[in-house]
Amino acid sequence: MRLTVRMVATGLALTFSFYFAARAMWWTTPPARPLFVVLSVLVFLGAISLTSVIGAGRSVRMPAWAAVVALVAAIAIPELTNLGLEKDALRAPFATWYIGSVGLIGVVCIVRRRPIVGWGVLLVLTASGWAWLGLLDSLGLGLVGSIVWMVIAQLLVAFWGRAIRDTDRLARIQQAASAWQATQTVRQRERRERVQYALQVAGPSLSRVIETRGDLSAEERRTAHLAEGRLRDEIRGGALLNERARAAIEAARAKGAAVTVFDDGGLDGLDEHNLVRIQEELADVLGGASSARLIIRAPKDERIAVTVVGRSAAGESSDEDSVELWHEIRRETPAE
Repeated sequence: MRLTVRMVATGLALTFSFYFAARAMWWTTPPARPLFVVLSVLVFLGAISLTSVIGAGRSVRMPAWAAVVALVAAIAIPELTNLGLEKDALRAPFATWYIGSVGLIGVVCIVRRRPIVGWGVLLVLTASGWAWLGLLDSLGLGLVGSIVWMVIAQLLVAFWGRAIRDTDRLARIQQAASAWQATQTVRQRERRERVQYALQVAGPSLSRVIETRGDLSAEERRTAHLAEGRLRDEIRGGALLNERARAAIEAARAKGAAVTVFDDGGLDGLDEHNLVRIQEELADVLGGASSARLIIRAPKDERIAVTVVGRSAAGESSDEDSVELWHEIRRETPAE
């Protein structure tokens, strides 16, 4: 079983409670009314057990009814103890056990996030000690110790809460750093894949250009032109394309069409499902296109992820093109 801070604190509270109970029963002179003293000990043991254990597994904060029980016990314990003793025995070591025990109840209340009740317990204890022993005597017989322990408990709870908040903040920072690192790793992998693809596509053409010192045949020039187009597509909008879309663009260029691809951030934030759907739809559109010019753009838009525009030349004497294809691919399907 794993030992936790809460278990250690509960164990310490119960250990001290047994010490105070044993001290109360260690009579140097028999009390006048022992049943009152025994009853006060039983009330203390019940109250300390209740406040330490009840609800601790679900929350650090003590239930409200348990806090009320602690306050009632703090009132009852000194009264029962002192009513069971003769006047000349009120300052005996076993008679003043209730000062430390009621102070322990107040400490438990503070630790379990009921500080108002805890300080109320101390106020009740101070009033009882003043009434039965006098203020100075009660301070000398243990009230100062109870006050000190409660102040320490309050400070520890405050520091503990701050430590928890700092830990949560550091955990969030670590998660953000891990997410950033993962993003950078993915981007580095994508860049490596793009470089490998570029070398695979343009490598043979570049080697041939070097070998011939630029003196290429018509077929070699056409091949180099297609390789340049593929490289440009990958640089400007590789995330838009899958293998089917690349093949369709290659076929359009082989027929003499001018194809341009631009990714302006329209695919940012899309999940894998929608990205694959958009790529497949783009491949279908390009597969059926026959325009002389194809412009594929992914604009930053809330609804539209990709726009495909197809233009055909209006005539040799005109610089104007006519739009014969206009297709918009939504970021998400209508059902979503």
